[in-house]
Amino acid sequence: MDIDAQIAAVDRGLTDGTRDGAVTRVQTLAQTYPAPIDDVWDALTSVERIPRWFLPVTGDLRLGGRYQVEGNAGGTVQTCDAPNSYGVTWEFGGGVTWLTVRLSAVDETHTRVELEHVALADDLGAEMWEQFGPSATGIGWDGALLGLSQHLTTGEIRPDNSAEWLQSDEGRRFQRLSADRWAAAHEASGADAATARRAADTTYAAYTGTSAPAAD
Repeated sequence: MDIDAQIAAVDRGLTDGTRDGAVTRVQTLAQTYPAPIDDVWDALTSVERIPRWFLPVTGDLRLGGRYQVEGNAGGTVQTCDAPNSYGVTWEFGGGVTWLTVRLSAVDETHTRVELEHVALADDLGAEMWEQFGPSATGIGWDGALLGLSQHLTTGEIRPDNSAEWLQSDEGRRFQRLSADRWAAAHEASGADAATARRAADTTYAAYTGTSAPAAD
């Protein structure tokens, strides 16, 4: 796989927002895929296809239903407008955040996917946010878009040894590049450059158990 091309294909953003009067951190990722919108929607919402690029999921993937991603988050399906968007709660480690996925047809054979992840700023904690920044969740979401890209462009299925791949030279480079891009998004949102870089480095080290300079 072309790691550099995948990293470059994703647009990343970080802004502040509000939810019920509380300040939120809004993280976005967007990528255009060479597949029609109905096929992309099916890949994103079918209990049979989600494990091919992400993780196994169980539950009721309908409006109001509960779902559980194996070894990860669970939640409730809050909105659904097929094939344009859906929104779910993303409940993990006792906390609740909100995930919205939007699809738009670029043309008959290409679809733009935008993932929006919203968390309450107070829940993240000022100290934790300064220490890890957006890379803490951003690297994981980049990995999900990588899997979706592989699935939609080559038909490949997420390998059982994906965790091992993340610790390979190629996997670590992917995470390093992702952390660097999230540092840039963090800085673009108003963070001090040194703070953004330090948070990205800390998160990269936490993911890989190593430290490394920024990728070229």
